[in-house]
Amino acid sequence: MLKLMLLALIAANVHHCLSQSITAAQLKAIMPNSKHPEYLSHINAALTEGSINTCHRMAAFLAQLAHESGQLVYMEELASGAAYEGRANYREAGRALGIDLEANPQIVATPAVGFRTSVWFWTKHNLNALADAGTLDAFRQITRKINGGTNGQADRENYWAKAKSALGCGSGTGVVSCTAEGKTGQCIASTSCNGKSVAGLCPGAANIQCCIPAAVTCTANGRAGVCKDKATCTGTAHAGLCPGAANIQCCV
Repeated sequence: MLKLMLLALIAANVHHCLSQSITAAQLKAIMPNSKHPEYLSHINAALTEGSINTCHRMAAFLAQLAHESGQLVYMEELASGAAYEGRANYREAGRALGIDLEANPQIVATPAVGFRTSVWFWTKHNLNALADAGTLDAFRQITRKINGGTNGQADRENYWAKAKSALGCGSGTGVVSCTAEGKTGQCIASTSCNGKSVAGLCPGAANIQCCIPAAVTCTANGRAGVCKDKATCTGTAHAGLCPGAANIQCCV
């Protein structure tokens, strides 16, 4: 009996985690100028439909939503196609949602359908995986997927900080540290790494990898060396020739 009770409790907790929703107070904290609290139920329904059910996923989605819709003012901009790939995709979105959007494009501007269309785009481009990384680099990749560039990035990042704070997932830069080959790095897109990328050590999409910065070279007494912690130098360490902390010295 006790085992059954524990299993039931675990199942209830799992269900709760998978059905997270935002409150009116949280929405107001993220979008203080929004005058549409009645949209909340539609937003939460769309979040559930798209499995946008973790702090990082909700924060990233709501930040992008806030920018694209002008804090829920411009529903037409949000879902008419300007933000989500154009009207040519109405047919595909409609089929996925079970709605004839091609024949009735005007209903995309309604909250009942508009937020679902936004989530359809989010899911189609697998943006949950990027959001899971929780990094600034990943958030900027989300912007490029939505916008095709980085238009309004500062505004988006401002909303992202507000969303993370309101939802309780932190308000920092979102940089995730990692360790590979005994060295400390950061979890960023492999294409952005100026050094060596090591897969399998970071959360999120497969291209979010542990980036170990390239070695900084130096010269001491006419000999080439590498800037590193003097404690790990197997040769001679020379101070004052490398950037960073005092223990980072030119090892030759």
